[in-house]
Amino acid sequence: MAFRSAVITFPGSNCDRDMAVALERISGTAPVRIWHGDAELPDGLDFIALPGGFSYGDYLRSGAMAANSPIMREIIRAADRGVPVLGVCNGFQVLTEARLLPGALMRNASQHFICRTVSLKVENAQSLFTQGYAAGEEIQIPVAHHDGNYFADEATLDELEAESRVAFRYVQNCNGSRRDIAGVLNKAGNVLGMMPHPERAVDSAHGGTDGTALFEGVVKALAKA
Repeated sequence: MAFRSAVITFPGSNCDRDMAVALERISGTAPVRIWHGDAELPDGLDFIALPGGFSYGDYLRSGAMAANSPIMREIIRAADRGVPVLGVCNGFQVLTEARLLPGALMRNASQHFICRTVSLKVENAQSLFTQGYAAGEEIQIPVAHHDGNYFADEATLDELEAESRVAFRYVQNCNGSRRDIAGVLNKAGNVLGMMPHPERAVDSAHGGTDGTALFEGVVKALAKA
């Protein structure tokens, strides 16, 4: 059975095509492209991706307006049913604003936009999204953000640690994120938000392929389900 995925586009998304290309390259099936104003998702989706960009120009707070788009109501329902949802960069911001993930993404500690490849440590290699990696493995993934400084209160951070919901950490913290957190999972493990861009690391011509294992792991796991 073909892998059925969807990529959501908001006004200001600029990594939706990158995400769609990565998903088609690895799964062999082009994802459905969904506009933020659509009120419904197609039946039978296996995977939903919220891409990077600057939805609504990052007005109010990054991701705040996109989190109230019509399609987000359906994405929240899908996530609650167990459909895997990946939010990258601005998509991560949207997931926190929609309360699908805890915490918030604030302005980088340097107050500057950061665009470079960084080293990540795979903290949890047992999740749907990270099973293609080894625990403790260091991977190289690009970042490109101005508001990637992950913040949560101490109680929330302790809970994330205790429940193994920190998926990735920065080896060298590039943005001030609490406890070097680069990606977190929801309690059920079917929602991942991360600031680095794995979809930009699936083609050696672009500088590296360390993002490939994330998508391959998801596709293989869902094919067995």
